[in-house]
Amino acid sequence: MASGFEILHRLEPSALVYKAIIGAIAADVLLLAFILLRRNYRKHYFRKRDARVFELRQQWDALISGEIPYETWRRKSFDRRIIEDIALDAFEAAVADESARLLRFLRNSGLIEKRIFEARKLKGWRRRSALVALGRTRAPEGIPALSEALRDRDAEARNAALRGLGRLGSPEAAEEILQWLAESGLKVPILPLQSALINCSRERPQILLPYLKLAGPELREVLARVLGEVAGPSLGAELIGLADDELPELRAAAARALSNAQPGPVLEVLGELSRDKVWFVRLRSVVAMGKLCDREAIPYLIKALTDSNRLVRMRAAEGLVDLKSEVVSIFTRVVKSGDRYGLHAFLAALENANLFKTLDAELRQPANLQSEAERGELLKVLHTGTLLDPKLVRASLPLETVAR
Repeated sequence: MASGFEILHRLEPSALVYKAIIGAIAADVLLLAFILLRRNYRKHYFRKRDARVFELRQQWDALISGEIPYETWRRKSFDRRIIEDIALDAFEAAVADESARLLRFLRNSGLIEKRIFEARKLKGWRRRSALVALGRTRAPEGIPALSEALRDRDAEARNAALRGLGRLGSPEAAEEILQWLAESGLKVPILPLQSALINCSRERPQILLPYLKLAGPELREVLARVLGEVAGPSLGAELIGLADDELPELRAAAARALSNAQPGPVLEVLGELSRDKVWFVRLRSVVAMGKLCDREAIPYLIKALTDSNRLVRMRAAEGLVDLKSEVVSIFTRVVKSGDRYGLHAFLAALENANLFKTLDAELRQPANLQSEAERGELLKVLHTGTLLDPKLVRASLPLETVAR
């Protein structure tokens, strides 16, 4: 009887096909065996880890306080990783006293110093993991190591260092990021950079101002967006000065930040910005005036109801509706403006604020208007959304409103 190899030899070219099929079957068997082996290993690993986490959780207070000596678990990499993960996860949601306790534990146990060493000496994903974990500790002694990684040639290491500094959330970390940007320019993705700077400069937004003056156009836009998120009334006159900047992002940031200031000269600045040639600057200024809730902003908001941009009209209408005590006179002036898009935006804002019935009731009160005809015309506009002749409601406006 001929052997299998002799049969393959007689088949000649067909033998190659059979060999390929046999090889593919063998490869599939090996791959399947690897998958099953890996699955069983991971199942065993996670079962073991879950049991160990439960044991350590029962002893957590003793571990944190040092009652259980650190030497009993620091040399066991399996236990050390679990304890560090638990501590960092608890750090995210801890109150001030608990945060100080956890940070003291991370320092006394040497976990922070270990992460600093790994961030400086390791390579690849281990280093990136150490950089992010170092940021999660929020320990200021980790800033130099993270700053060094920002200047690394590896883009992934730079991104990990940026994430770590953003997790720290301190002005000192913001200073390091800004100094690196001044030296190297924009070498990381914009969104992670914005998130890191917003988180770090929230306590001291004024640290952004010197870099805004010296940065290039692209970086100035990024810093302007960050300033718009973190700026507050403490910046004062600096914000008013930024309202005249040539960069639209910076004017929009100034408008957004001025919503936290006291009304007065701020309203004049926002009024000027509400006539800006860039739509999102107008939008930010209108939103800011709405947040101020000052009746002096009514003329600017009514003017914004006639804006060419739908979003600006909508936010202007929302700002006007928030002035509930002036709703009758505002509605009268909106009708008088003769702009049907502005009227529809105002009516939509009334509906969204559940004030439609309130305005209807107030319009029916004789004390609010001078004649029955005027009340009827305005009620018709309210219920139909159809404009009437502005002359019919002119007499109903207060003297100071007509003067404006």
